[in-house]
Amino acid sequence: MTSSIRLGRIAGIEIGLNWSWLVVFALIVWSLSETVFPRQNPGLGDGQYLTMAIVASVLFFAALLAHELGHAVVARREGMEIDGITLWLFGGVAKFKGQFPSAGAEFRIAIAGPLVTLVIAAVLVAAALALDLPPGADGVVMWLGFINVILLVFNLLPALPLDGGRVLRSAIWHFRGDFTGATRAAAGVARAFAFLFIALGVLRFFMGDTVGGVWMAFIGWFLLAAASAEARFVAVRDALHGLRVRDLMVREPATVSPSLSLGRFMDDVVWSRRYTTYPVVDDGHAVGLLPFRRVAEVPRAEWDTRRVADCMLSREHVPVLDEGEELADALAELSQSDVGRALVLEGDRLVGFLSRTDLARAVELGALRRRR
Repeated sequence: MTSSIRLGRIAGIEIGLNWSWLVVFALIVWSLSETVFPRQNPGLGDGQYLTMAIVASVLFFAALLAHELGHAVVARREGMEIDGITLWLFGGVAKFKGQFPSAGAEFRIAIAGPLVTLVIAAVLVAAALALDLPPGADGVVMWLGFINVILLVFNLLPALPLDGGRVLRSAIWHFRGDFTGATRAAAGVARAFAFLFIALGVLRFFMGDTVGGVWMAFIGWFLLAAASAEARFVAVRDALHGLRVRDLMVREPATVSPSLSLGRFMDDVVWSRRYTTYPVVDDGHAVGLLPFRRVAEVPRAEWDTRRVADCMLSREHVPVLDEGEELADALAELSQSDVGRALVLEGDRLVGFLSRTDLARAVELGALRRRR
């Protein structure tokens, strides 16, 4: 899940928003202001309901962020690298690099988020029941406490990729000593929950609860897809086990200078070394990537006046890998990028080039090797 909008850093962890967050934020604000708060706190004005809805929605996502920070902080203490946290359609996701170091580490990381949510829910429910809050504020606090309790219960369902599913996998991993087998078993449980949600959603739909039924079926579909993705990722990791970026990368790829005109690029480079993408190097320093399709979009009449620098993707928008990085982690990074290519750097110096196609071929060969 990639971030479309970067918000900054908390405790050194980058926080971002995916575009889908804007959709669900708007839906929550609309639902709270038009239905939930008018029914829960009658007699207030439309402006007050809208204000309550916006405040509640912002605090709701702040609670989700706190939940993910709980995962991320504990993961860092366990020695894992954190790529960041992204808020999206289904809440939030903390992105880890590498495999969990042990079953105990996965359990501690998985349970950290629900513990944060438990504290938030307990404080909010206690405040709503014990304090004499002004009109409007009591409705916001009560709804936030209620929704955090619902999220806590849902998150603890033993279905990957929910936290309860990760707790289940860590337990199976601990007793079996096999991470791959534990993932397959936990994914199987998750699929059972997914089909149950889909069936209940269809049932509710035909019983007249159209919106609730569609949402329940949609959540079931999401669990089914996510559990299958977890199982596939583990299969890929097994296929690439022991391999690092240096084992697959293209050394000494064809490079171009950012100052080269597109006409010279076509005459001097493309006709002799035809590729879909070229690393761009300036005075020995890697500065970006030039996809050939971006050159093809430029009218031929402009080839002599336009430069490679005008068409290239800058390094900030290109995946960058270290040659000692595991191929499974490299595949995860490339999968989150639309580029499909990565620069392999040592400092600023280009040492290699890696494509998603090469990785896919390595996965196929690794899977065949393991079957034999």
